[in-house]
Amino acid sequence: MRKIFQQELADLGDDIYAMSLKVAEAVRVAGEALREADIEKAERVIDADNRIDEYEDSIEAMCLSLLARQQPVATDLRLVVSAMRLSATLERMGDLARHVAYSARTRYPEHVCGGPMFELLSDMTHYATEVAEDLTRLLDTHDLEIAEGIRRKDDNLDNALKRSFELLNVEQVELKRHEVVNSVLLTRFLERLGDHCVSGANRLEYLVTGDLDSSVTERLGGESFVD
Repeated sequence: MRKIFQQELADLGDDIYAMSLKVAEAVRVAGEALREADIEKAERVIDADNRIDEYEDSIEAMCLSLLARQQPVATDLRLVVSAMRLSATLERMGDLARHVAYSARTRYPEHVCGGPMFELLSDMTHYATEVAEDLTRLLDTHDLEIAEGIRRKDDNLDNALKRSFELLNVEQVELKRHEVVNSVLLTRFLERLGDHCVSGANRLEYLVTGDLDSSVTERLGGESFVD
């Protein structure tokens, strides 16, 4: 029975990693769709979101089954519950990538906006792609230096969001009404992608170390592990 349980845990880890690959691809292609006003890439991301949702449903069902049948404790329990939380985080990232793709599709064949705001959004898509790919590498390697790097790189997205407020409120960049709406929504979507990558990195760090001291708790948003 123990050997079967360990194989199921390994399969669970493989599914989380496979899901993260799908999500990282969705983030990358959504960014390309936005920068290039490419409706085919936007449609790819929107269609692929169903597969990401299926991964979450499958992982959640597997975790609940393991909890019911095996009643894991200690490290094994941490792995199962972390997998549930990580799959939810990845699913939300997929949703955000889909939102970006929707915006690109809605404005096709035009870009969502122009000028300095478009340049800022383009930069943000690159930043979001980078942290999403880093999260995938972290899930594959469990290298905690990558987790720290994700937290540092997320600052690029946070700073870009602040810069968008300056462009809209202080510098009064000339934008049409729909461009303002697109800019506000997209900068927020992309900034939240970074936040979810940080959340995933924090949970993976806890999975690896088992350390839930005050600093880790703060990075997890003040939640207890089972909240």
